[in-house]
Amino acid sequence: KSIKNYEFITFHQSFSYEDFIEGIKPKLDDSDKDVSYEIKDGVFKKLCLKAEADPANDYAIFIDEINRGNVSAIFGELITLIEQDKRKGATNAMSALLPYSKNQFSVPQNLDIYGTMNTADRSVEALDTALRRRFSFEEMLPKPELLKDKGENESGKVGEINLEELLKTINERIEALVDRDHTIGHAFFMEVDSLDSLRNVFANKVIPLLQEYFYGDYAKM
Repeated sequence: KSIKNYEFITFHQSFSYEDFIEGIKPKLDDSDKDVSYEIKDGVFKKLCLKAEADPANDYAIFIDEINRGNVSAIFGELITLIEQDKRKGATNAMSALLPYSKNQFSVPQNLDIYGTMNTADRSVEALDTALRRRFSFEEMLPKPELLKDKGENESGKVGEINLEELLKTINERIEALVDRDHTIGHAFFMEVDSLDSLRNVFANKVIPLLQEYFYGDYAKM
């Protein structure tokens, strides 16, 4: 039997505790003229319940743009409950009383939380210290070597241009003029297979990004 043991979500400014843990939502029923409400589980709580019922397998939630939402408000009780030693069955296991359902809630040990963010906008500063120390941070740098088998006929080149060397050179100059957090990712060039597509990448992605980095200082660009 195939089971989906993960969820992928994106935080944004309207994302809330009610979407993530639980909240009171309108009950939509065409037959009823009166509006009624019910307590609905959020995406994280649903996944916790699945993981708790299936301890033999690992589960994960992937949160893209984790810094874009109000993380402290969205996580609520999780700021304490996601710590390894506070999880269900752990040494200092804890549970919290949820405000809407009035049920006790804890996080199972077989559920991992992954968040992604862009460091170029100093987004780590948007996370408060209490939350930051509950995560390990791993830097994901550009990988020019992945372009070796891209380009025309998977040669790693477009015409006489070596894509791997091109990206390395651009990033070395960006590091020297700005910093390593602003380096350009290899994803920009993964689909390049001709000079026309390379021109399009520069015209629509690389040059506008450099204009933003250097505030129109064309000498540096």
